[in-house]
Amino acid sequence: MINDTLGHGIGDQLLKKVADRLRAACRKEDVIARLGGDEFVILQKGIVGADDAEKLAGRLVDLVGRTYVLSGHTINVGVSIGVAIVDGPVQPRDLLRNADLALYEAKRAGRGRYRFFESGMDAQLHERRELEIDLRRALALKQFQLAYQPFVDLETDTVIGFEALLRWSHPTRGNVPPLSFIGVAEENGLIVKIGEWVLTTACMEAAGWPGKLIVAVNVSPLQFKADTLLETVSSALARSGLAPERLELEITEGALLADTDNVLATLHALRALGVKISMDDFGTGYSSLSYLQKFPFNKIKIDRSFVSGDDADSEAILRAVSGLGSNLGMAITAEGVETAEQLKRIREQHCTHVQGYLTGRPMAQAQVANFLSERL
Repeated sequence: MINDTLGHGIGDQLLKKVADRLRAACRKEDVIARLGGDEFVILQKGIVGADDAEKLAGRLVDLVGRTYVLSGHTINVGVSIGVAIVDGPVQPRDLLRNADLALYEAKRAGRGRYRFFESGMDAQLHERRELEIDLRRALALKQFQLAYQPFVDLETDTVIGFEALLRWSHPTRGNVPPLSFIGVAEENGLIVKIGEWVLTTACMEAAGWPGKLIVAVNVSPLQFKADTLLETVSSALARSGLAPERLELEITEGALLADTDNVLATLHALRALGVKISMDDFGTGYSSLSYLQKFPFNKIKIDRSFVSGDDADSEAILRAVSGLGSNLGMAITAEGVETAEQLKRIREQHCTHVQGYLTGRPMAQAQVANFLSERL
């Protein structure tokens, strides 16, 4: 992704800096090699059990994961490590394969993690590969559909739009939960093609809705950084005839952790098309209130964990974000509202919009018209 966003020159510089940090964390006798792309392998001999390997993994996560400054660009990278230990004869390819299986589990766990190989990972890899094959076929076989969940203006109690949610209906797997396949799609790059389909389909279907109802579409970090994003958005609007101000793109903070200049340029280019931009799931990762001042958002969506929590920290987050959002002219949506008590709390914190089962569950496109008529 660095090559795509900052160019191959910066990408090469980054790889060299990463290699330098790997060498600094290892012993002189350790073997370090680049497998290809952004993957490296380290071979250590004479370690004393798993403790030594775990100490090295911890050092690598800390050292390699620190910020890089290259040619004026500030870059943060994610570090994932798979560890395989052998205490007897083994084929090199099997050792490397075991480390790769552990690496996959580390990536699934999130940024800055390491995992040791366990025998049960073989079955997990087989299932993952089968899932990836089915996922590649899903678009061509038209197995994806969209569901739409409404969001409501708290002042007028009217539906002002719907969020498009991806659904996968497989002939043998049944309805596959997004959490089961989105991570795989992100790892193999399929998320960009899937995201293009979601964006185009959502615009086409929303164009038939009454009035000025908004359709909100999630944009993954990988899709946000793709060179084709602006063209995809422009094409979806042109093909559907949807007014740009009726399209809202939901960006998670993962898309904001790359080079700030490029992120800002992309956000401003999208705003120039006339579409709205919201920051999704605020507060779930590295988010800070400074994001709200730095980037040109129209809306902030506060993660459901702060809505469901009744502790002082959750209340403080709701209050701080809604206050700053109001001062900056941003709408504030509380996600995951399921009870009347939660609705009362977010009203007290002056959120402007609400989304959740209390105000409407996700529904098929064919159900949108009936849902709207029943609320009149």
